[in-house]
Amino acid sequence: MLQGLMVGLCLLPSQASGEKQPRAIVLIYGDDLGYGDLGCQGAVRVKTPHTDRLAREGLKHTSAYCTSATCTPSRYGLLTGEYPWRRKGTTVLPGDANLVIEPGRTTLPGQLQKAGYRTGVVGKWHLGLGKGKVDWNRDISPGPLDIGFDASFLVPATGDRVPCVYVRNRQVENLDLADPISVSYSKALDESPTGKSRPDLLKVKPSHGHDMTIVNGISRIGHMTGGAKARWVDEDMADTLTREAVRFIEESADKPFFLFFALHDIHVPRVPHPRFVGSSGMGPRGDAIVQADWCVGQILRALDAKGIANNSLVMLSSDNGPVVDDGYQDEAVAKLGDHRPAGPWRGGKYSRFEGGTRVPLLVRWPARVKPGTESSALVSQVDFLASLSALAGRTEAVSTAPDSQNQLRAMLGEEPRGRQSLVIQGMGDGPASKLALREGNWKYLEPAKGPAKSALTNTELANDSKPQLYDLAIDPGEANNLAAGEPGRVSNMAKALEAIRKGEK
Repeated sequence: MLQGLMVGLCLLPSQASGEKQPRAIVLIYGDDLGYGDLGCQGAVRVKTPHTDRLAREGLKHTSAYCTSATCTPSRYGLLTGEYPWRRKGTTVLPGDANLVIEPGRTTLPGQLQKAGYRTGVVGKWHLGLGKGKVDWNRDISPGPLDIGFDASFLVPATGDRVPCVYVRNRQVENLDLADPISVSYSKALDESPTGKSRPDLLKVKPSHGHDMTIVNGISRIGHMTGGAKARWVDEDMADTLTREAVRFIEESADKPFFLFFALHDIHVPRVPHPRFVGSSGMGPRGDAIVQADWCVGQILRALDAKGIANNSLVMLSSDNGPVVDDGYQDEAVAKLGDHRPAGPWRGGKYSRFEGGTRVPLLVRWPARVKPGTESSALVSQVDFLASLSALAGRTEAVSTAPDSQNQLRAMLGEEPRGRQSLVIQGMGDGPASKLALREGNWKYLEPAKGPAKSALTNTELANDSKPQLYDLAIDPGEANNLAAGEPGRVSNMAKALEAIRKGEK
């Protein structure tokens, strides 16, 4: 049977000698931000001083993972404590999808809310909204407010998908009922020009797909009409989201709060504000990294201004590994140069190789975390629910979070060892997804049909009709498949993965 998580029952060190709980918990979640995209992770060509400050004043993890190599499932796993491949329907969602986290189940924000934290989410959502056919001109429910958040300000899906509007709590921001919004992912809604029919109208042209409704001179996935006053301006998105995040901090600073700040950067379309254009010398992708770093700086500045930085836990990570060309002609490939978005790892977004799911994780809590430290403990975002629940004093078992472990001490650098094993998902939806298992330094990839590389993004996908086995201690780039010479280990790890899949382990 699936075992419910058991959060720590014994006193934590801080409960005896210092802070029992942080005044604030801020989780900054980058989008498509690779392990090697930050200065503190080895990047040289792009400057990220504010993110580097987090590493300098806190802890840098080198073996941290999201659950999946794409965005929707990783966000699902983080908020629910359940591997997303256990549930069909958690694949990358269209912009009009329904909420995939059912109201009433235990979630990370719900746990913190019960512990007395005011909870808010700002930024990219991509977990669906509403039930049935969504009417964007009425209150949209269920949504974040029904799964543990007290306040929300969202990009409903992604910047390259309609509807291109913000949703505050249950309503589209700046909605004009005289100009109602309609959305379709199956057919055109009127005779308006599209990116395919009128590429001459575009300021950013698609490289593949992304050629439907034009908003702000950029064609998107899906069709949308109406909502002219509500539509976002891509160049202002980072400013808008950061302003909302800072507002939440300022309004909540007199009591405990949790903020999930989900950046849109550096997801496509990459259209940074003019003040960041040219700041990296790497084109829009590099400039978007600089912009994301600025967003981090504004959050740190807000905590400093409120005098709560010392007892605030700030965590920064990403929803999956990097992708260079993900659908728009933005010079990302041409200007990449010697920059390595995935760092030393092979693959990237969509891949079961390390680059798909090994992501940055920076943790700063001056009252408790030793500055300038580094950890190789094996940790996963699926553990955020159990670990932060324990930190907040929620010690009950959660049957709907079967995969979440209390790894708080490892996450804070107080314990050098983390998980014994974790499961990695590339692309896929539900139990039929092809997976990989990491145990210690060993990584097993079960056989999978499909192309070796994505024809669209040029990402190595790790598909192979034979099993793969790598020793990451001596082969971090996963170049030497040891499966043929280690049949016993392959067999044991395949059985262990199957037991986890069945909920027996």
